Amino acid sequence: MKIGITGATGHLGRLVVAKMKDKAAADDLVALVRSPDKAADLGIEAREADYDKPDTLNRALEGIDTLLLISGSEVGKRATQHQRVIEAAKKNGVQRIVYTSLLHTDNTSVSLAKEHLATEQALKASGIPHTLLRNGWYTENYTGSIPGALAGGAFIGSAGEGRISAATREDYAEAAVAVLTSEGHEGKVYELAGDEAFNLSEFAAELSRQAGREIPYKNLPESEYAAALASFGIPEEMAKAIAGWDVSVSKGDLFDDSRQLSKLIGRPTTPLSVAVGDALKNAPKAG
Repeated sequence: MKIGITGATGHLGRLVVAKMKDKAAADDLVALVRSPDKAADLGIEAREADYDKPDTLNRALEGIDTLLLISGSEVGKRATQHQRVIEAAKKNGVQRIVYTSLLHTDNTSVSLAKEHLATEQALKASGIPHTLLRNGWYTENYTGSIPGALAGGAFIGSAGEGRISAATREDYAEAAVAVLTSEGHEGKVYELAGDEAFNLSEFAAELSRQAGREIPYKNLPESEYAAALASFGIPEEMAKAIAGWDVSVSKGDLFDDSRQLSKLIGRPTTPLSVAVGDALKNAPKAG
């Protein structure tokens, strides 16, 4: 059985490939990527699969039995891109699709949900058996900002006291592997989130504890947070989007206490303390 993995050279995709190689023969795995040269180190077959070039998708999906469709990174283009992948999958007789969607995508104010919901609807319309992995926020969304927080002396955002049930990319990768390598998941919708919810004040407190100095959380109005992000070099529209996502966090849209993720992977999700500690190991030293 051939298992195709889109976005295999991305952060999540690489983790999935590495974990799949422990569960399946490398010859049964195919990396579906825009630039096969960048996938040379994965140790599996790589095929060009450019979302904006439908012909490449048709060729890439030949002989693929199961497809892990990791959502694309180009916000605003993903619904159309995913639709093309689904059409190519149907044309090539793909038997099952596993899609990485967004937590509570049918009941959230997070702006990203619109494209995910469109993809979920396209999957349903395709008639291809599928599984939805509605991933919550990555803990890395926050630990990635640790160097800036250390340099600036504060962690900033617009999330208020909203609680975030985040999990690491590794946690979510293990969930994808669990579904790809076992039976009984067709038609299922998994709301995946971390066991341990936190707000950004608690995140800053954990960072302060491990860094050995006070790094407070500073809550900003949405417009001020967007302006601050833009001042760090983030494109203006993306900065506004990120600030908007934080406002959704303040409404509780990234909280979930069902523990479906830990049940699926058979272990507790990675604690915040561990994720922060790992990030600090790679952060520049103060002073």
